[in-house]
Amino acid sequence: MRQVIILTLIILTSVLVVMPPVVSIANRNFYRPRLDLKALGVPIQRDLDFKLGLDLQGGTHLVYQVDTSKISESDRDSAIKSTRDNIERRVNLLGVSESLVQSSRVGNDYRLIVELPGITDINQAVSTIGQTAFLEFRELPATGSGEAVTYLPTELSGADLKIAQVQFGGSSQLSQEPSVSLEFTPDGTRKFSEITKRNINRPLAIFLDNRLVTAPVVQQQIDNGQAIISGSFTVDTAKSLAVQLNAGALPVPIKIIEQKNIGATLGVESVHKSLLAGIIGIMIIWLFMIGNYGFHGLLADVALGIYVLVSLAVFKLVPVTLTLASIAGFILSIGMAVDANILIFERIKEEIRWGRRRQAALELGFYRAWNSIRDSNMSSLITAGILFWFGSGSVRGFALTLILGILVSLFTSITVTRNLLRLAYSKTK
Repeated sequence: MRQVIILTLIILTSVLVVMPPVVSIANRNFYRPRLDLKALGVPIQRDLDFKLGLDLQGGTHLVYQVDTSKISESDRDSAIKSTRDNIERRVNLLGVSESLVQSSRVGNDYRLIVELPGITDINQAVSTIGQTAFLEFRELPATGSGEAVTYLPTELSGADLKIAQVQFGGSSQLSQEPSVSLEFTPDGTRKFSEITKRNINRPLAIFLDNRLVTAPVVQQQIDNGQAIISGSFTVDTAKSLAVQLNAGALPVPIKIIEQKNIGATLGVESVHKSLLAGIIGIMIIWLFMIGNYGFHGLLADVALGIYVLVSLAVFKLVPVTLTLASIAGFILSIGMAVDANILIFERIKEEIRWGRRRQAALELGFYRAWNSIRDSNMSSLITAGILFWFGSGSVRGFALTLILGILVSLFTSITVTRNLLRLAYSKTK
């Protein structure tokens, strides 16, 4: 009975997650709530919408030219790779999933191609990707004072930064103005401690891209490796600065040479046709299961419907970016879910032919089919895990939906189908 209650709660939660944002019933609108776990101490708050990839929703296509004139020929490949990796980190910090960042060479020119699905603020994306955000700390000479004296570069720079975060209130916590807090690496903490020790009651200037941001006076030695950049920040500029600092500086300069919006490659009509094909395929599976296994097949179809519902809810909660490749992984996992039920039913048939009572045949069928189901799904999980670990872009999307689909199918084929059969044959012997 406990399992039935848990299953019911899972199904109801999945329905709530998968339902459209607004449902109209009898001229009344019912709104789906947002996911808000802040009250539980988890900093998650967002809308429960499907995230679509570039091929399903369109986005932005950017081409950058890489200036390698000051890089030796032997170091160019590593510099291009480092630049591409840094841009990928910046794109991820923008919250873009299933993005594509790849390098190419046209004659003697090196180029980087960036595709961003669903980006609405293109100018912000271009600015964040292209800026270098070189952070450095400067101090006054030992004998100098006043604004007319040139600040000297210390050894502490953005390379010693561990993480940058937006906070409100600055160091005084008396106002709510946004600022950026810095936490240094162990080596950076040592450098910062030495710098603050020798600059007590003296200004320590923070420069960003050779521009003075702030020059607070050091009150005491700071040995915890933390600092705060405050100034005339808005919330957006503070967030942008934190993103740039976390992503690191680009090893080589880049210049945008092409920018365009691209539509969904599949198109609305193709998406509708794909959905229609998926529905027809599931209906054929349902009819096959009923025709071959009768009442057992009907229960398996109910379990398959629950599988689809729970899987879609998981895709929203993770969230998974849906592309044509990731949808293919999901469809493949549906076939594996049906395969598990077929193994179970065939084992139940064998137990009944050997003279077992129906209840005993039910339990033994699930027990003896489990090893085969476990081994086949484990091999698929290992393969999908390798694809996810070594792949990129759409390959990782395919692997992720396949992994999640396999895990959910194990749950529905063993737990859901078993409880449905138990309820159906609870009065039989």
